[in-house]
Amino acid sequence: MAKLSASTASSSGRRCEKRGGTVAFGTIAAILVLIGAIIALTMPSKQGGSSPLSRLFADAQCTEPCVPGSEAIMKQKAHGTSEYPVQQNLRWEVDWDTADRINNFNRHYAEFAGYWESTSFLSEFKENIENESGEVTFYDSGWKGSPLFTAPRDRSWKDFIAESKKHGWPSFRDSEVDWDYARVLPGGEMVSVDGSHLVSENCCIQGVCVQY
Repeated sequence: MAKLSASTASSSGRRCEKRGGTVAFGTIAAILVLIGAIIALTMPSKQGGSSPLSRLFADAQCTEPCVPGSEAIMKQKAHGTSEYPVQQNLRWEVDWDTADRINNFNRHYAEFAGYWESTSFLSEFKENIENESGEVTFYDSGWKGSPLFTAPRDRSWKDFIAESKKHGWPSFRDSEVDWDYARVLPGGEMVSVDGSHLVSENCCIQGVCVQY
């Protein structure tokens, strides 16, 4: 049986190393291309806008009774995305600075989960909750104060409270939305027609963005 010389074995080893290096480089390049594609699909097309991927899914989600809106609603105005700051003396001891910041200078974030439970909402409506009676209308904290939600509707107070606690924010169903004043933008962001950011993905709602 023929034996490989030292030079032949060394040359063969170098070729294997070269092929291995080429494969590794190709794998790394493919991973980088994939990462780039993911970033391109998920990154907003402009500041405050939505990504191509989120727009694709959101367009399919906004069906009746949902009313779609355009990015023009949230264009920059005199006070962030609104003409004026949020109203003074918000109900249920909601913090004004937090409400104004999230309403008018924000497109993606909310107050911390569970914040709504630290307000006086639950105590004010304790009797309604215990007796399963009545509804409450939630108004835009923005300068016009348009009605946005009426709840609970087509469900019990118990269900409304339980779902809101589970999600971390007051949570509304389509039938509880006043679609005359609420819109869903490409990407899933829910806003008021007057430029208040309500929620990044319908349909939980930031407690500070509705006037209790």
